[in-house]
Amino acid sequence: MKSTKTLAAVVLAATAVLSGCATSNQNPGYGQQTGYQNEAASYGTIESIQVKTIQGKSNGAGAVAGGLVGALLGNQVGSGSGRAAATVAGAVGGAVVGNNVENNRNAPHDEYQISVRMDNGDYRLVNQDSVYDLRVGNRVRLIDGRLYRY
Repeated sequence: MKSTKTLAAVVLAATAVLSGCATSNQNPGYGQQTGYQNEAASYGTIESIQVKTIQGKSNGAGAVAGGLVGALLGNQVGSGSGRAAATVAGAVGGAVVGNNVENNRNAPHDEYQISVRMDNGDYRLVNQDSVYDLRVGNRVRLIDGRLYRY
């Protein structure tokens, strides 16, 4: 029963550490709709599309969380010096896996910054991970911070 509580505590701690590293790709104030807006604020025309490469930042949280979980799981195997060896092996293996997961999550990726002239005269900058079939001059509709052809 003690190991179940310990496992739950480590998983909870690892979840808390990793959730603190979560990022949002949206820039506050750009491309977000808040409150009531009329229909003219929802439609517009694309004026430009720029591609930006976003570099991810690694802080080691993946390796730490993976090491903790790996050590906990390794500690559940064997007894005596075998248990100690399994704990160390689990910690090392978990740290390697956690580091790889974090690096993959933070790999450089392209983001598209789309400038839109809205029908009401406003300009909006919308950042999206892809443009699919969007081109300069297309009529678009802004829904929940994303642009769709209209």
